[in-house]
Amino acid sequence: MKIMKNALSVILGAKKIILVSVVLFFIFQGLNAQIYNKRINTAVPFMRISPDARSAGMGNLSLAMSPEANDLFGNTAKLPMLTNKSGFLINYTPWLKDLGLSDVYLASMGYYKKLNDYSSINSSLRFFSLGNINFSDEYGTQYADTKPSEYSLDGGYSILLTENLSMGVTLRFIHSRLVQGAFLNSNTNYKAGNTLSGDVSLYYKQNENAQGFHGGLLLSNLGGKINYSSDNTTKYFIPANLGLGIGYLNKFDRDNSLEFGIDINRLLVPAFPDTINNITRDQYFSQSVVSSWFNSFSKQFGPPLGETLKASAGLEYNYANTFYLRAGYTYESRVSSNGQYFTIGTSFQYLQNKFNISYLVPSGGGLSRNPLSNTIRFGSIFYF
Repeated sequence: MKIMKNALSVILGAKKIILVSVVLFFIFQGLNAQIYNKRINTAVPFMRISPDARSAGMGNLSLAMSPEANDLFGNTAKLPMLTNKSGFLINYTPWLKDLGLSDVYLASMGYYKKLNDYSSINSSLRFFSLGNINFSDEYGTQYADTKPSEYSLDGGYSILLTENLSMGVTLRFIHSRLVQGAFLNSNTNYKAGNTLSGDVSLYYKQNENAQGFHGGLLLSNLGGKINYSSDNTTKYFIPANLGLGIGYLNKFDRDNSLEFGIDINRLLVPAFPDTINNITRDQYFSQSVVSSWFNSFSKQFGPPLGETLKASAGLEYNYANTFYLRAGYTYESRVSSNGQYFTIGTSFQYLQNKFNISYLVPSGGGLSRNPLSNTIRFGSIFYF
């Protein structure tokens, strides 16, 4: 009876979050009823993939959920609020497995250390392998064989501004090697692309014991364009993003708790030229990085608001900080990447080690089948 009462109190306490979810769902559906030809293309799209298995089990939810070591891949502002002084973590995601690809994957590793009770430093590495790709001409003659890959290397600092508010700053180096050299007697010489970017994040908790509402804000991948060739007029935008999150944690008793959350993300990238607004290709590529963030909201360069959003909703059950159950849902607009799917996940902690696993539930069938179906993410955290 006590458990039932506690469960009822959680549902009532989270009614605002549920109401927001329903409203957002119908807003998205109404906006998507219209048809737009615009498409948002970015370089290094692997930076939009959530690398850690914890958030992946909650529909890629991370901005406002309770702090965990994997937040150094998302909202690093949470790291000073962690109990453990330091930790090392690794994650592995086989990518597009449902399409029969075995050599495409995302691997990541990271480390954080609390300098004192109110600040911490962190570093992380993400490596994305695109597998082996064979190039051939129109006659089927193979002339090149390459293994493209991309990676990012981060370094960050986080600090408590007050007992309930914290901030994180991250500097990132991105390297993208897709193809190199000239192809089919082309005058264009292709090369690896490099750029620098940064993240700024905030995290707020309502109460010192983490009970109640949480809030998160993330501005990510704010940085320069990437150039892949000798043509300096063609530089591509990276996936700059604005993310907002809200979460609610209810503790039934000393050992049992349940947390809900919602994240809303929007790309700060202008749409590629189309036949609707007659924006020329040169005008698109000549935009500065800062102006492109603001142009992504304009009628001339950007689709309507609902066409650029990604929404995640999920929950996490925690038993005595040793066993966890998770579930979530992700909605991505058609212009962004057009993906909708459910996820589930679990984790358990043994001594100073924590192991996470998540699974993307298959959806659709035939041509409409989600290519990310059956995707499993694995992760381990080693606390010190």
